[in-house]
Amino acid sequence: MQSKIILISDDSDFFEYIIPKLKLRKSDELFSFKFSELPDKIHLLASSLLIINSEHSREQTLELLEIAKDVPVMVFGYNDDDDFRIEAYRKGMYEFFTLSASDEEIEAKLVPALKMVSVNEKNALYREMLVKNNLITGNNEVFLDFTSLLDREINEIKKNSLNAVLLAISPDDKSKYFLTPNKIETVILNNIRKNDRLMNYSHNKYFLLLNNTNIEKAEKVWEKIKVSLPEGVYAGFSVIGNKTRQQVVSEVLNNLHTSMAAETSFIANEKKPLNNNFKFFRQEFNKKITQIVSPVFYHIQQTYNDKLFGMKIEQGIGDGYGVLYIKSEKYTAVFRISSPGFATINVDISYNKNTDIINVQADNFSLQPKRITIEPEDLEPGLLQDLTEEFIREFKEAVEEV
Repeated sequence: MQSKIILISDDSDFFEYIIPKLKLRKSDELFSFKFSELPDKIHLLASSLLIINSEHSREQTLELLEIAKDVPVMVFGYNDDDDFRIEAYRKGMYEFFTLSASDEEIEAKLVPALKMVSVNEKNALYREMLVKNNLITGNNEVFLDFTSLLDREINEIKKNSLNAVLLAISPDDKSKYFLTPNKIETVILNNIRKNDRLMNYSHNKYFLLLNNTNIEKAEKVWEKIKVSLPEGVYAGFSVIGNKTRQQVVSEVLNNLHTSMAAETSFIANEKKPLNNNFKFFRQEFNKKITQIVSPVFYHIQQTYNDKLFGMKIEQGIGDGYGVLYIKSEKYTAVFRISSPGFATINVDISYNKNTDIINVQADNFSLQPKRITIEPEDLEPGLLQDLTEEFIREFKEAVEEV
């Protein structure tokens, strides 16, 4: 298959050094230019492999790494340049090599990089198909909001009594900083069928709907995907059945975070033994209020208060509960987490009209009160943040529709 390789250097000697080592085929395309020529050549970066000479151009190299987020970039540098190498990896560099690298070492690094270019090209073609089918937005980067797509798919599944499984896929907190943009997305798109649906939940976190699939087949699909992903990427599973979107989403996120906590590749709807000691539950839950609930609520408040125009987020905690409020001009949404009896944890979501506390349904408000039940051992920062972000998203959309 044809490959496109771009060499960037302000030293023409570098081109003479590296070109013989590339072992180009007749079908390959090779471009070379200086950093100063980059603005006029930026359109060439797509679906290409970049090889950059960073000598005397460290800052320009780091700036280019910021721009070239979706292509593999190999950087030439020196052995004693450790600080620069670390910073380059942080900004998404694919590989690093030095003047002392042998031809065999360079070739060993080139092969997977060129394979990644091929995968990106295939992914781009697949994206074009998704755009035509209105499954992703026209800019070919951001997937449509998962709520509307998932609602439509679940309705079809129930209507036709089909088998389907939803996966939640995400790296853990350690791994997500080392993943190049769209890495998970690219691997998934190249290992699923045309009738499967990949949806973006948040940065580097995805929902994958596998149609006409049972849990056993879904696990096999995930194992196939997992082989091409780095360590620290996990999945939770949920069979659609007769569940609502909210039930499916809550269950699959629960299983995802249980998988992360257990450091297993996936979790699918397993029950854990309960500890019936009331005093133990009370002590442990109060710890969770101060160590998990309060910090997550504070983080959510600091993150979203400036982004929700006309709305304000407030939080509070007490003995055995934590509460998060979103207040708009007409409505207040309440996210309350508690553990009555301390056998399970309940998230109770309710909505009030500010002028007089009445049933907000009478005012064409689309959301209804609901309860989400969580096993105590499943309550951890990632899951709670997912639930609160979905709570904010749903309330914001409902207020905008009224």
